[in-house]
Amino acid sequence: MASGRPGTLAGLVTLIRPLHSAKSLLLVPIALADTGDWTLAALGRIGWAVAAFVLAGACVYVGNDIVDRHRDRLHPVKCHRPIAAGRVPVRVALVYLVFLLAVLGGVIGFGPGRPYWPVLAYLVLNVAYSRVLKHIPLIDVGTVALGFALRVIQGYLAIGERISGWLVVAVFSLSLLLVIGKRRQELVESGPAHRPALRGYSVELADHLLQLTCVLTAVAGLIYVRTEAPLGPYGQAAMLLSTPLALFALFRYLQVVLVDGGGGDPVRGLLRDRGIAVTGVALAIVLGVTTVLARHPALAAEILR
Repeated sequence: MASGRPGTLAGLVTLIRPLHSAKSLLLVPIALADTGDWTLAALGRIGWAVAAFVLAGACVYVGNDIVDRHRDRLHPVKCHRPIAAGRVPVRVALVYLVFLLAVLGGVIGFGPGRPYWPVLAYLVLNVAYSRVLKHIPLIDVGTVALGFALRVIQGYLAIGERISGWLVVAVFSLSLLLVIGKRRQELVESGPAHRPALRGYSVELADHLLQLTCVLTAVAGLIYVRTEAPLGPYGQAAMLLSTPLALFALFRYLQVVLVDGGGGDPVRGLLRDRGIAVTGVALAIVLGVTTVLARHPALAAEILR
């Protein structure tokens, strides 16, 4: 029993996918880019919103692994997940899920006085996904992508800023691109046995969907930079500088999926791919510098003089 306890504890940590917390750590604070009010109160509300979504995501992962444990055992990679592999008993996982839900309830109940409906909508959406929507082709990928858009919306609500429509569209379409890439990889590796919805896909259809979604992602992101981003007179310059970087990042992702056979784990893939990572940093620098110049005209005048 004692020798199994460390393995169970490690399995419980693995269940909540700590690396996937990057989804909330990156997406919820995006709203800070649209406000110059970087006060401790605003940062605190964003931090609380991030915590709520990290916990919500953990609840979803544990719940899905409990429900999908039999199907996961048929998958060449997911069969190693703690519940499917038997490292974490189902009863322990259920108690763990109840505990996480209780902590999430406390975070929402005692958090700053802002609406948390995106977190609740995310949980409801994922329950519907686990029971019904995951088995409906095309609807399944849209449901997953919508969860990412809800994170961005929660960030805007946390600081009381107007939600940027084009930014939400860009995040949704980018998320959709990554989910479709993952579905394509699953289709190539294991076929529809693990995920019944894959019967409604083919590699050719996935390739077409990737191309379509890639275009939408680029267009929505660049329109946001030009029209709704807080860049003032530097919006056009930011758009021109961002275009080659954004296109290269998207091209590289398509290369990873279509040529290298990757895309099975989008989070690991994006964090580990050097080309995408470097391009992402360069894009952040471009948008960061132009944002600072737009908010500090005196500094911009001094630099550009």
